[in-house]
Amino acid sequence: MGFKTLAYLSALLYSNDMKNSTTPKRSEIAKSDKWNIELLFKNEEEWEAALASIPEGGKEILKYKEAFSKPETIDAATLLACLKASTGVDRIAEKVGNYAFLQKSSNEGDPENIKRISKYMMTVTELSAATSWLMPAIMEIPEEKIRSWIDPSSPTGKDFADFKVSLEKTLYLKPHTLSDKEEKILSLLSEPHGTPSQAFSVLTNVDFDFGTITTKEGDIKLTQSSYSKFMQNPDRALREKAYKQLYGVYGAHKNTIASLYTGQVQQNVALAKIRGYASAREKSLYVDKVPTAVYDNLVDTIHKNLKPLHKFYSMLKKHLGLKELRHYDVYMPLVSEVKKITPYNEAVDIITEALKPLGEEYVKTIRNGLLNGWVDKYENEGKRSGAFSAGGYDSDPYILMNYKEDVIRDVFTLVHEGGHSMHSWYSVRNNPYPCYHYTIFEAEVASTFNEELLFRHMLKTSTDPKMRAYLLSVRASDILATLYRQTMFAEYEKITHALVESGTPLTVENLRSEYRKLLELYFGPEMVFEDVSDLEGMRIPHFYRAFYVYKYSTGISASMALAERVCSGGDKEREDYFKFLKSGGSRYPIESLKLAGVDMASPAPVQAACDNFAKIVDELEKALEELKK
Repeated sequence: MGFKTLAYLSALLYSNDMKNSTTPKRSEIAKSDKWNIELLFKNEEEWEAALASIPEGGKEILKYKEAFSKPETIDAATLLACLKASTGVDRIAEKVGNYAFLQKSSNEGDPENIKRISKYMMTVTELSAATSWLMPAIMEIPEEKIRSWIDPSSPTGKDFADFKVSLEKTLYLKPHTLSDKEEKILSLLSEPHGTPSQAFSVLTNVDFDFGTITTKEGDIKLTQSSYSKFMQNPDRALREKAYKQLYGVYGAHKNTIASLYTGQVQQNVALAKIRGYASAREKSLYVDKVPTAVYDNLVDTIHKNLKPLHKFYSMLKKHLGLKELRHYDVYMPLVSEVKKITPYNEAVDIITEALKPLGEEYVKTIRNGLLNGWVDKYENEGKRSGAFSAGGYDSDPYILMNYKEDVIRDVFTLVHEGGHSMHSWYSVRNNPYPCYHYTIFEAEVASTFNEELLFRHMLKTSTDPKMRAYLLSVRASDILATLYRQTMFAEYEKITHALVESGTPLTVENLRSEYRKLLELYFGPEMVFEDVSDLEGMRIPHFYRAFYVYKYSTGISASMALAERVCSGGDKEREDYFKFLKSGGSRYPIESLKLAGVDMASPAPVQAACDNFAKIVDELEKALEELKK
C-alpha cells in the first residue's frame, strides 16, 4: 500500500567516491557497453511528464479519504478502486525513481543528475506525506470484512486477487500502526530521521582529509577507496602507516561520530517504542516476520564455529611469515591475484556454463540480459563505484558494473548481480505489482547462490595449482567477510541498541570497549590489536541502517545449502529453487525459503555454512602446501 520512496537514494546525493580524471568520460563509452535506459523513458520530456503525474495520482487517492472516514460502512468496490489508484501511482513513482537513480549512478558529478534525483525525492516525499492516511484507514476497516472480500471463494475474491497478499501483510502490521495524524507526523519525519546517516556520509566521505602516503611511486592520496588498496600492499610498513593515518582521523573526530551514531540508535529505539515494539531489533525483524530467534541462532552458531576462522588467520600469519599478526595485516591475500585476462564477453560465457544446473531458460535469459542492455559495463568519470542490480516492474533489471578484465573477482561480481537481476525477472513474471518486491533477506540468497555455482565450476575446471589455490583463497575470504564479519557487525548492533534500551547512555568509551571485545572474540588469539583498532566500529556505514547486515549472513548460509541441494539433486530440487525465485514478495522470507528446501528458523543452514567454510580452509591449507613443492 505504501509508496516505494527509494529513500536509500538520498545517500547518493552525498557520494564523493568518483573515478579519477584518467578514466574515460561518459560520452566516450560505447552505447553497446551502457545499459539501455531508454526502455524506462525515451527522453527527459517523458520523464518530466511522468514525474508531474505523481502529485496528480496522490490527489486521485485523496478523493477516497472521506469514504474511509466511515470504515464501518465502506464497501468492497471503494476499497478496490482506491487500491488500484494507489498501485497506479506507485508504479509510476518506481519507474521515475529508477530512471533518476540510474542516471545519477552513471555520473554522480553531473549537476543535472543531482537535480533530477532531488526533484524525485521531494515529489515522492510529499506524496508519501499526503497519502500516509491510507494504511491506517484500511486498518480501521473491520478485519472480518477485509478477509471476507479477499477470500478466493467469495464473490469479490477474484477482483481482490492482486491485493490479497498486500492486504494480509497490512493487517499483520495493524498492531503497530498508529492513527492517521500520528502516521502523517512520522512520515514528515522520515527525511530528518536520515540526518545522522547523511551527516556521517558527508563527514567521512567529503570532509575528512586523510592526507597522503609516500610510496615508491610518489605521494598517493589516502581516501576511503585507496585505503583498501593500501591494506593489500606487500609493504607492511606502508600498510601500518595507512592504517594508523586513517584511524588517526577517525580518532580526532570520535566524539562527533559517537554522537551521530548515538542519535541514530536513539531514533531507532524511540520509533520502536512509539510503534509498540519490545525493542528496535524486534521492529526491524517484524516487518519480514522473522523471529528474533533467527538472529540469535545466527550469532550463537557462529560463536560455536570460530575455530575455522581462527585457523584461517593462523594460516595467514604463517603465510606472511610474521611473528605477530596485526589488524593491518588481515586483508593481505593468502594467494596473490592470478594474472588472467577475461574479456567481458568471455566472462559471460563462463557464467552461463557455471549456471547450467539451473536449466535452459535461466541460462538463455541471463546470457541475453548480460549481453544486451541490462549492464552498464565499464567505469567512466563520475560513475558510482562498485556494483548493484536495480529491478523494476515495468522494465528489465539493470546492473551497474565497473568491470575490469584483469580482475577475476569481477566475474564473481557480475554473476552475483546477475543473480539479483534474475530474481527480479522471475518475480515480475509471476506476481502482480503489489507483491513482487522481495525482501533483502531473500535477495542475498539468489545472488550468493550464483557465486557458489561459479566457484564450484571454476574450481572443477581449473588444472593450474595456483589458480585453484587462488579460487579457494577468494572463496574463503568471501565467506569470511559475508558470514563471519557481518555476524560480528550484527552482534554489535544488538549490543548497542540493548544498552540504550536498558537506559545506559552510549559513549565513546563503551562503544569502543564493546567493539574491541568483539574484535578479540572473532579474530582469535593470533591477533595483536592497536590502540586505534576499535575505532573501526566508527567507520561502518551499515550501522546507520540498523539490523540490516545480518541478512548477508543468513543469505549466504541459505544459498550454500541450496546450491548443494540443487547440484546434488535432480529436477525436483531445481524446481523447488525456482518456486523460491518466482515467489517474489508473495510470502514472508522464511516461508519462501522453505519452498526452496531450507528452513532458516533452524540453526542447521548456518551450521552447514560454517562446515563448508571449514572444509574450504582445509582444502586451501593443502593447496598452499602444494604450491611450495
